[in-house]
Amino acid sequence: PMVEIGGKPILWHIMKMYSSYGFDDFIILLGYKSYVIKEYFANYYLHQSSLKINLEDNHIEFFDNQSEPWKITLLETGLNTMTGGRIKQAKDHVGNETFFLTYGDGVSNVNINDTLKFHKQSQKLITMTSIQPPNRYGALTIGDNNIVSDFSEKPEGEGSWINGGFFVCEPGVFDYINDDNSAVFEQEPLTNLVKDHQMSTWQHHDFWACMDALRDKNHLSELWDSGTAPWKVWED
Repeated sequence: PMVEIGGKPILWHIMKMYSSYGFDDFIILLGYKSYVIKEYFANYYLHQSSLKINLEDNHIEFFDNQSEPWKITLLETGLNTMTGGRIKQAKDHVGNETFFLTYGDGVSNVNINDTLKFHKQSQKLITMTSIQPPNRYGALTIGDNNIVSDFSEKPEGEGSWINGGFFVCEPGVFDYINDDNSAVFEQEPLTNLVKDHQMSTWQHHDFWACMDALRDKNHLSELWDSGTAPWKVWED
C-alpha cells in the first residue's frame, strides 16, 4: 500500500478516491511494516505545510497547509492476522453504520455513490464490486493447420466476473467473521454470506487495476505521469 505512484502511496490514491465523494473518515488495518504507514500520516501535516521555525525557542508555526480533511484511525491488527481477522478488529470502531471496505493495492474509477445507492436498494448485508479483468497476454484464435485467424492484445476476461473489492457493508457482516485472527474474509465469511443470500454485486464495466507486480506499478505510473490516470476522479 505504500508503493508510490506519482510520488504518492497507492493507499493515498485510494483514499483520495473515496474523499472525492465526501467520505473522509478512514480506518486503516495495519500489519506488515505498520510503522511506515504510521510515520507517513503522523508527519503528513508537516510535509503538506509551509513552516516558520524559531530556533531560539524551537517554536514552529505552520501555514499554507495543503492537507486533506481526513480523520484516520490506524489500527494495529497483528503481523500475521488474515483479512477476516483484521476486519473483525474494526468492529468497535465502525459501530452501527454502513461502511465501505476495500484492499490497499487496487485503484478504480468505480462510482462510490452509485455502489452505495445500489447497496441500499439491494437490502443485503454486503455488496461486492465485481470486475472483468483484462487478460495479461495477447490472445490468439487458431484455425486449421495452425493458422492464426485472429489476435487480440490483452482482451477482456472470458465473461468471468471477479472480486474487485470496493465493498459496501452493513455491520451484520461482522457476525459472519469468527473471533479468530486466522479467519480469511474471502473464504468462510463471504461463502456463508452468499449461502444466506446476503451478498449483491455492483458490476463495474470501466477501469480497475490491481498492483500485484512491478509491471503493474510501471503501468499505473505511466498512466499517472501522462495525465491519463482513469482513477483520478478528484480535482487538484
